[in-house]
Amino acid sequence: MSSFLGGKSLLLSHGTKDGFVRVKKRDLEKLTTEVMQLREFIPRVLNGDLIEMLHRARTAQTMKEQLVQEQEQLRQECLHLQSRLDAIQTECQKEREEKLLLREQLWQSGAELQQQADFCAGLGSAACGLLWSCSAKEETVSLWLADGKLQSFLTVTAQTLESFVRSLDEDFKTQTEDHNSHEHQFVLALAGTITNIAAVTCGRDFLSSSACVLLDTLMKLLELMKPGVFPRLKVLMLMALYNVSISVKGLKYISENQGLLPLIRTLLDDGHWEVCLHTLRLLQSVLLEEDVLLLLGSSLLDPDLQACVSRFTSSVQPSLRLIAQQTLEDLQTLRQVQLSTYRNNLIVLPHQK
Repeated sequence: MSSFLGGKSLLLSHGTKDGFVRVKKRDLEKLTTEVMQLREFIPRVLNGDLIEMLHRARTAQTMKEQLVQEQEQLRQECLHLQSRLDAIQTECQKEREEKLLLREQLWQSGAELQQQADFCAGLGSAACGLLWSCSAKEETVSLWLADGKLQSFLTVTAQTLESFVRSLDEDFKTQTEDHNSHEHQFVLALAGTITNIAAVTCGRDFLSSSACVLLDTLMKLLELMKPGVFPRLKVLMLMALYNVSISVKGLKYISENQGLLPLIRTLLDDGHWEVCLHTLRLLQSVLLEEDVLLLLGSSLLDPDLQACVSRFTSSVQPSLRLIAQQTLEDLQTLRQVQLSTYRNNLIVLPHQK
């Protein structure tokens, strides 16, 4: 080998079967030097960048694996949510179908209930219409009183009238008077029957002593009803109160109600002439009883009350005008009596020393 190194050229072999390549010694030394220099400097230059690159590669690989896991987890959650959505949609569809079925059943029930209500109203209207006609005979009322079942009828009547009047405020449309409606005819027949019972002596005596709740209900309902609403019903209830007032006991009971005079004032502003007419009749009945005058006292001398009555003295309705004139005369007479009594008291007082 030393003989080769001492020569001008060197033969290198790439393999046992390959040939040799002749390379100059200077070039080989230069190549060797360059290789050694590369071995020395390349790690210094590439070591930091390579480590950083490898770190980034590992980080990227880790993030990729995490993203793959998260993606798989999200996919599983998505599948789960999709499954729940399908189940909920199926349940909603089922509930929608059930709701439609229930709505159909509710509509059918409402229609059946309305039919039953119409039938009951028609039946009640017809039955109470017969009662109203029968109650016009005194012997019929006497028979009812003898039978002992009139009290329960009066209780049901009071409840029915109150329920009907209170329903007027719940639905404004029902306040339009319909003379042909079974419900309206039913209520009118009840009120008319009470009026006819009170028109009979034994009937008004029974109402005065055993139907005080009914009398209170009538006055309360007249107060609740708005002006101009169902005047026919108001007229019948006022007629019933007037018939009861013919009895001294009944008049005293009605007059003891603190809301009587405010009610009369309100009804005089109703606007319907028949309501005003029967209100004045009730007031006139109050003015004719001395015990009641003592009970009500100076409240009957209110100038506003006289002003309300005096308005009807020029009414175009003859009956209303006549009773207004009579009532006004009664009020003026009462005022004169009160003034005369007061003056007499002033004169007598010095003699009582």
